[in-house]
Amino acid sequence: MQGAVEGIGYLVGTWRGEGRGLYPTIDSFAYTEELTFCHPDPRKPVLAYSQRTWNPLTSLPMHSESGFWRPKLDGSLEVVLAQSTGLVEVQKGTFDADHKVICLKSDLVGNASKVKDITRVFKLVNGELSYVVEMATAMTGLQPHLKAVLRKV
Repeated sequence: MQGAVEGIGYLVGTWRGEGRGLYPTIDSFAYTEELTFCHPDPRKPVLAYSQRTWNPLTSLPMHSESGFWRPKLDGSLEVVLAQSTGLVEVQKGTFDADHKVICLKSDLVGNASKVKDITRVFKLVNGELSYVVEMATAMTGLQPHLKAVLRKV
């Protein structure tokens, strides 16, 4: 890996772990999650991303999304995602290669009647990738929605 992709290259691989979801308008829930990042074309500064979650008790699928992460040499990052719910996101943010922290904020949330804003913060600490997703809707302000801790498998 070279260029800007090198700064987030630690993400490449498959990560799995447990998460928790909550929001004022829904019942809290647990999930098992798998994230996969790959660098499909070494000539291009992009990582492909896929995510899926399932119920830890029943193994039934719960959610999935896929897209692309495009880091830039200035430490900025663009992420494009399509979710299984039909919602699409364009997120922009930054990555700190030294501290392994990624902060994203929605620039566009499309095909969503209720969701207005989404943020994601990823951190790699002691080999564990953790994240917090916050969401705002037409009825609620930005607040925690999802959090998980994943380990590379």
